[in-house]
Amino acid sequence: MYICCMIPSATKLDERIKRVVPLLNEKQRRQYLAIESEIIGHGGLLEVSKVSGLSRKAIIKGKKELLDTTTDNNGHYNERIRKKGGGRKNLKEKEPGLIKVLETLLEPVTRGHPESVLKWTCLSMRTLSAAIKTKGYTISHTKLGELLKEMDFSLQSNSKRLEGGDHPDRNGQFLYINDKAKQYIANGLPAISVDTKKKELIGQFKNQGKEYRPLKNPRSVNVHDFGTDKAAPYGIYDMGKNEAFVNVGISSDTSEFAVFSIKQWWENMGKSQYGAIDKLLITADGGGSNSSRTRLWKTSLQQLANELKLEITVCHFPPGTSKWNKIEHRLFSYISMNWKGQPLVDYETVVQLIGAVKTNAGLKVKSQLDLNKYEKGKKVSDEELELINLHRHEFHGEWNYTIKPQKK
Repeated sequence: MYICCMIPSATKLDERIKRVVPLLNEKQRRQYLAIESEIIGHGGLLEVSKVSGLSRKAIIKGKKELLDTTTDNNGHYNERIRKKGGGRKNLKEKEPGLIKVLETLLEPVTRGHPESVLKWTCLSMRTLSAAIKTKGYTISHTKLGELLKEMDFSLQSNSKRLEGGDHPDRNGQFLYINDKAKQYIANGLPAISVDTKKKELIGQFKNQGKEYRPLKNPRSVNVHDFGTDKAAPYGIYDMGKNEAFVNVGISSDTSEFAVFSIKQWWENMGKSQYGAIDKLLITADGGGSNSSRTRLWKTSLQQLANELKLEITVCHFPPGTSKWNKIEHRLFSYISMNWKGQPLVDYETVVQLIGAVKTNAGLKVKSQLDLNKYEKGKKVSDEELELINLHRHEFHGEWNYTIKPQKK
């Protein structure tokens, strides 16, 4: 007595196709699958299409190619996969301005962590396709999906990462900031993004990342990350010129330190590039030393406005969205990449590594060490706050406001 173990033909077909198809080019794949469908007979076309994922139309084309197989004068089979000049032209070649239009449409509404390789958009394919048509370009929603994939966008579901609820006007504030920045840049006015990068330990401590070293010869650093000296890099990124200035503090990260850093950017870079202008736009987080609720931030900006004779407009990002600030992915991410694996042994090393940052997009960075000491917990009275020449915007005046120079 014996037991006969039968393997279903579909399983054998699946195994065969998985092993053979990756070895073939486009034309050979069509013809091979056409042969498999003929061997099966009735229903073979549907079965092979289902198992291989290739359309029935392509397999039928393979059958026709088998019937029309020709040889050259030497008796060799014609190996050309397509006719000479065949195939559609690349859409990006046919419509060179399409990518720029698509990037413009996506820029204000792009979501996700800016430093991530993948990005995604809240617009649907059909909505986006319709918007592109209004710009004079015709593209199907399926082709648009392929194009977005090439641009490193992907369709993703929600991810539970937030501990608090989103503000209902969060996206509206993103658009408001985007429109303000575009307006300033178009008029030749400075629009800067500011923030403090996380504090870094100074000394022979481990820094995240890897660097090239001789084999089995890693750099030695302290076993424990116990240190007292820290660097606080405050960055100012010029969104219109793709340039940045970083003031490396050795003291507390206060509002006075933040505003002094902005002043240093103006003295070292802004003044020579913008000359006699009367307005400045600052985009900043809603918390930290440049918090929308901090009194010292506003009084310090008033002093700066008086000194530089500038109308300073500030637009804060909504709570919990600091990573959407341009400086995070246009400057800070490159600083982290530039010093990965390198212990920040002293302040000079920090300044030099920041100043050496360059990108393919042409980013230029200047850096300096700030030896000033800044007092924490400094109080601003109600009377001092009322003296500020502050004008709140109609849309969320707690986030968007302009500080004008005080009249003497």
